[in-house]
Amino acid sequence: MVRQNPNETWIGLRRDAKPLVLAGLALGVGIGGFFDGIVFHQLLQIHHMLSSYPDSSVATDLELNVMADGIFHLATYTFTIVGIVLLSRAWRFHPVPKSRRTLFGAVIMGWGVFNVVEGIVAHKLLGLHHVWPAGPGPVLLWDLVFLCWGVLFLLGGYLVIRTDSAATPTTRDDAVATDGSGST
Repeated sequence: MVRQNPNETWIGLRRDAKPLVLAGLALGVGIGGFFDGIVFHQLLQIHHMLSSYPDSSVATDLELNVMADGIFHLATYTFTIVGIVLLSRAWRFHPVPKSRRTLFGAVIMGWGVFNVVEGIVAHKLLGLHHVWPAGPGPVLLWDLVFLCWGVLFLLGGYLVIRTDSAATPTTRDDAVATDGSGST
């Protein structure tokens, strides 16, 4: 196994924080999916996985939609398990910072990734369902709110990580990475 220089950066963060951020992203995708499925599909029942499918016999088939919701939950469960495994491996890897703040920010980012991808793919590209088709205002409004929520979570989570000294490159890190001498 090749050790990476901890002074290198990755998306503006210390490279040694990458395994922790990836674990948090996977956990966030899972948590975001669970929130969507539990709150929107089950508790509020404002849509199901296929409730806007172009073929109305599919869109109105509750049994089929509940099965599709179950497959969706299986995928979110898988992301959550992958996130837990990645987190366990990340914290066993010696140079990874044990930072709850970085993990929290990455989870928020992962939730944002879920909303953006699901909003673009399921709502817009495939037209499988919309956030609140029977709600007040146009369908597009609620789909855009969902996408904006995702973008805000992505940016907010990244800002949380960037304010964590455990994940943010320092001036000394930059000096080492730039000239290799370690002097500033």
